Amino acid sequence: MQIGARNLITDVPGLKVGNAQDGGLKSGATVLLGDAPFVASVAVMGGAPGTRETDLLEPDKLVDQIDALVLAGGSAFGLDAATGIQERLRQNRRGFSIGPAVIPIVPAAIIFDLLNGGNKDWDRNPYYDLGLQAYDNASETFDIGTAGAGTGALSAMHKGGLGSASFVLDSGHTVGALVAANPIGAVTQPGSRHFWAAPFEMNGEFGGVGVSPQTGVASPEPSRKVAAMSRFGTVPHAAPTNTTVAIIATDAPLTKAECKRLATAAHDGMARAIMPSHTPHDGDLIFALSTSKRLAEPAADLMTLGNAAAHCLSRAIARAVYSATPKAGDLLPCWSEDT
Repeated sequence: MQIGARNLITDVPGLKVGNAQDGGLKSGATVLLGDAPFVASVAVMGGAPGTRETDLLEPDKLVDQIDALVLAGGSAFGLDAATGIQERLRQNRRGFSIGPAVIPIVPAAIIFDLLNGGNKDWDRNPYYDLGLQAYDNASETFDIGTAGAGTGALSAMHKGGLGSASFVLDSGHTVGALVAANPIGAVTQPGSRHFWAAPFEMNGEFGGVGVSPQTGVASPEPSRKVAAMSRFGTVPHAAPTNTTVAIIATDAPLTKAECKRLATAAHDGMARAIMPSHTPHDGDLIFALSTSKRLAEPAADLMTLGNAAAHCLSRAIARAVYSATPKAGDLLPCWSEDT
């Protein structure tokens, strides 16, 4: 396997990603669009998910293809970003057709970033407009770090962010990951700058610090995130103020059931990059999609695709935190500032 040309999920042919963010709000939205509808499914392993239209992604449900996937900040308010994106798709006559009616199918997942220091005292939910902007900004190249859905993300010890990574497999198929990393857990080992994902790093893509010599690590450090949020009042350590949400994409032809298995396998990558992950207080969720753009021989091997997806996601999570940039009013330091 080798890194794709951009090391972004858009190395999968036919995909674009759009970001929109508001610096004062300290939040944003990200959309993944295809040049045609695509097959997708989802695997939820966190205890506190916030979602829209995920039930229809189960293999036994009727709708076979969707038009976009959305990741957003804002907790439940952020689901309105998908409404803005749905409206843009409707204007472009993209969607599920029933007679003259066209219904764009836009599943979404959100992170909690309401206590990150941004101004959340809005008169009108801002996420609809952020969805419109994200759609209009869609491109094969896009920013990671403090951008889009990762704008206001926080991990246990550092600012979180938006991350992406890709692999081109020996078969010629491409796998990519896109993630908004906002976990209750840490992405670095206790007392160090070493990423948990360090064994999977490619070409120094998140600093090249390497693997930590620490062994026997079983307990995380006290969370800076929980301590920082306490300035806004009592925030129990067990509050659902977190979540990492991700998208895995491939051009290998897959069914909905196979996309479900790909999403499930990719959760291994989340667990390798974040400690702890999949807690009752995170809504950890992964979408997986197939554009079916590459009908290569030999046929795609789902085990190999799943392994690549997990590695891509670990790398994307580390890249999200590594690429975060400091902004006024931040509650936590960026990884780059924490020496």
